[in-house]
Amino acid sequence: MIGYADSPKAWWLTRGMARISGVNLPRAVVEGWLQRSELERLVARCAACTRGELCETWLMKSGNARSMPGFCPNKAEIEALSA
Repeated sequence: MIGYADSPKAWWLTRGMARISGVNLPRAVVEGWLQRSELERLVARCAACTRGELCETWLMKSGNARSMPGFCPNKAEIEALSA
């Protein structure tokens, strides 16, 4: 199981945003097309972001969204993984 005990909320938000783009981050690491260090960087970037509450609210209301919001600092990197 991949997780981040030091940043559980950032891990949850990062995974949630990735799911919007159709990316399963734990599977990406297990299958080898995402390095653990790259995943750690995504989670750290999320943890440092000052828009956590906005992100959480957006995820709860995202419904059938298929693209991440522009305010996410991980948007470009995560969306590149879905290509």
